[in-house]
Amino acid sequence: MTLQIGFVGTGGIARAHQNHLSSLEGVTVAGFTGTRMAHSEKAAREWKDARAYESLEQMLDDRRLDAVYICVPPDSHDGLEELLIDRGIPFLVEKPLGTDLALPRRLAARIREQNLLTSVGYHWRYLDSAQKAKELLLNTKIGMSLGYWMGTMPRAPWWIVQKGSGGQFVEQTTHITDLLRYLVGEITEVYAAYSHRVMHEVVEGADVSDVGTVTMKLADGSVATISNTCLIPNYHTVGLDIYTNDGIYEIREACLKRATADTVTQYNNQTKPMYNENEAFIRALRTGDRSGILSDYEDSLKTHEVTMAANESARTGLPVTIPGNGA
Repeated sequence: MTLQIGFVGTGGIARAHQNHLSSLEGVTVAGFTGTRMAHSEKAAREWKDARAYESLEQMLDDRRLDAVYICVPPDSHDGLEELLIDRGIPFLVEKPLGTDLALPRRLAARIREQNLLTSVGYHWRYLDSAQKAKELLLNTKIGMSLGYWMGTMPRAPWWIVQKGSGGQFVEQTTHITDLLRYLVGEITEVYAAYSHRVMHEVVEGADVSDVGTVTMKLADGSVATISNTCLIPNYHTVGLDIYTNDGIYEIREACLKRATADTVTQYNNQTKPMYNENEAFIRALRTGDRSGILSDYEDSLKTHEVTMAANESARTGLPVTIPGNGA
């Protein structure tokens, strides 16, 4: 049986998922909807018998879908997941879950009640380097971690405004926050400092902070700092360094480097993390086996709570405790 998939959103991340779905047997994309009908129609022409729709509700009424991918800006989730939950349709949603906590928490409760199959686009978890680091870190004692997302400012109109994206730490650096949770453990407290240095003066309408640092306490007793900037003219570094009694672990999109007292060992990534993410979700749809899904909605809510707490701390100047994380 061919699985019928629908898409909400027609941007670059949606196309990336579709490219991977096209390489999986027995999967087709049957429907598209987005902010512009012309874009949905263009996307539909790439798939046999696919159609474009004005709304998700219209698509669900017309097509019998096995799952839906939600690839929309952070401020555009209202009403989408609810429709799918109401109809019991599994979904994969791109990070972040939103720009506040109220909606994701409400959705997580409903998903939990229905035991609905979900996946969230934290594809860094599916890196070979992340999987190897998780294996090697089992026999170490972690002291501290340093994370980075140091690059340029995306110029999408929704990204440059706080109410649209939630800011860089919520929209981009969430990947590194999530990787820290995945490899080291739950975050119990954050203290954040953000600032506007350059970009609010050179990009019309921009009001997101362009530098920020978040200090974290973790449930295992270790500490971490994750910093980001979007004011530099080129990408500098994106990743996570973990300092242990066994050595230093540097996780990047290309590889893992493990430095001990005597040697440096590099483990190069052999597979594509977004392919792995899609394959795990499709396998779960077919078989009911969810073990390959490394980030479902309930787990990713914990990452979202941390990034929201960082925003609150930056606003108030006070540390924020994360409830339910062992604090």
